[in-house]
Amino acid sequence: MKTQGEIEAAICQGINRFEQEYMGRGPKDIQTHLIGDLIVVRLQGTLTAAEKRLVQTLSPEKGRNLLKQVRFQLTETARPFLEAMVEEVTGVKVVSLHHDISTVTGEKVVVFTLAESPLFRETRKK
Repeated sequence: MKTQGEIEAAICQGINRFEQEYMGRGPKDIQTHLIGDLIVVRLQGTLTAAEKRLVQTLSPEKGRNLLKQVRFQLTETARPFLEAMVEEVTGVKVVSLHHDISTVTGEKVVVFTLAESPLFRETRKK
């Protein structure tokens, strides 16, 4: 049985691998937090140079909406892979996946809702 930290680290690795292989580049920073039956993943520095230019050169609303639509579709297409990865790591079925990206900061948030809280081994306190 994994510790909470091992579960969080494995999800970070899986999401990072997905970002590199599927989106073309990994985030500058990634953190995962297991909170009961929720997994919250925060990725920073996810926008490519081309995406940054797109947002800057088009009108703010048009560039933002276009980027969000493309990223939404890419993530939705990869949903089965992401859910399978989380289910393999946690041993719990994923009920839902929510995601959004900021076109200003390049921060992306992914939230997985699980059918129940995953079991994990408590770490010894020093």
